Amino acid sequence: MVRMGGWVVRITLVAPAVNAALRQVRFDDAPPDAAGVRRARAAAAALPRHDMAFTAPSERCRGTAAALGLDAAVAPELGDLDVGRWRGRSLDEVGQRAPEEVAAWLSDPAAAPHGGESLLALVERIGVWLEARKEGSASPYGPAREGRLLAVVEPAVVRAALVHALGLPAPAFWRLDVAPLTATELSGRAGRWNLRCGHPLAEGVS
Repeated sequence: MVRMGGWVVRITLVAPAVNAALRQVRFDDAPPDAAGVRRARAAAAALPRHDMAFTAPSERCRGTAAALGLDAAVAPELGDLDVGRWRGRSLDEVGQRAPEEVAAWLSDPAAAPHGGESLLALVERIGVWLEARKEGSASPYGPAREGRLLAVVEPAVVRAALVHALGLPAPAFWRLDVAPLTATELSGRAGRWNLRCGHPLAEGVS
């Protein structure tokens, strides 16, 4: 946990429920499917106690937050990686049409061949949000003194948060797996973040 001026902050990042785009590895946004909604509702009782909830602006995250029964503020800073002109396509489709672009994207954290956001830019954006929570910086979504914070965010955002918080090399992003409806807790003090690795919100949720 982070102790600033007597306040304690714990940040829990919740990965959203599944949908067709996730199953197809497609760069697209859609609400959770029926099975995902059912699992989210079943997991609601297992959410950790929190003082304020956020959700990324995607339909998948907002739909998951609603199914979890959260009164969550939409935080644009927590949006998914912007994949530019790849949006709406599957990874296989992009790989067949532009294999060199995909190779560059996977090997160079500074590359954005899709015209959107690079991996380094994503890590920086999420890092700014995390540090603002830790330092109690002014924000329309509340300072660190809100206490226990919970956010429903896309897996890429969870991975970017871990890269930033733990000081990992950017390529480690691709080696972090984040399962649907799992909670990842970040806490720390005196400028250091600690990690409690993702765990299912409820028995049998995966």
